Amino acid sequence: MSVAPQSVGRRERNKQHKLDRITAAAAELFAEHGVDEVTTQQIADKADIGTGTLFLYAKTKGELLLLVQNSSYADALAKGRTAAEAIPDIFDAVMAIIRPVVECNRKQIDNGRTYLREIVFGDPEEPQHRDALGLSVRTEAAIVDVLMRDPRLEHRNAATLAHIVSAIMFLSMAATINISKSVDEILAEISEQIYLLLPIGGTRRSAH
Repeated sequence: MSVAPQSVGRRERNKQHKLDRITAAAAELFAEHGVDEVTTQQIADKADIGTGTLFLYAKTKGELLLLVQNSSYADALAKGRTAAEAIPDIFDAVMAIIRPVVECNRKQIDNGRTYLREIVFGDPEEPQHRDALGLSVRTEAAIVDVLMRDPRLEHRNAATLAHIVSAIMFLSMAATINISKSVDEILAEISEQIYLLLPIGGTRRSAH
């Protein structure tokens, strides 16, 4: 017997509703207490589901953090891309993409650093890790789009530069030495490195 389309649609809506509840519960608890101080049982209780159901959506607390942070990262990247489109200067446009990503990552410092660690060391085949890696790729693509405004750059070189810019951003956010630094201080550190890296920097050094 075939399954009625209405039943399939209702089942998918129920799954999405549970996922939304899990994400909201994890986001609130992680923001209030930090990922290390929250248990999966607390998240399940707050989402009003059983732990068995919770593990159907995320098998570990790390995956739950990825679920939460990926959503915030995606919003931050969209904000940065929109801001960059309105900024003609290439260097400033690249920094416009980076700023909301850094702000997002530093809302809860321990959570942000754990998120970066999960991206680097997690299983790339696991859906939440795969989505996080995809966001990194999309970040580099956004930077490439900005760099390609410079007619001197070939796409291959722009892609290499974007990859280095992404590495600078991630290392600055993850570095233990930067734990106590503010968003603006981290952005200043990133800015100095990118300014020297990008070929357009040489045309603007007299202004710095």
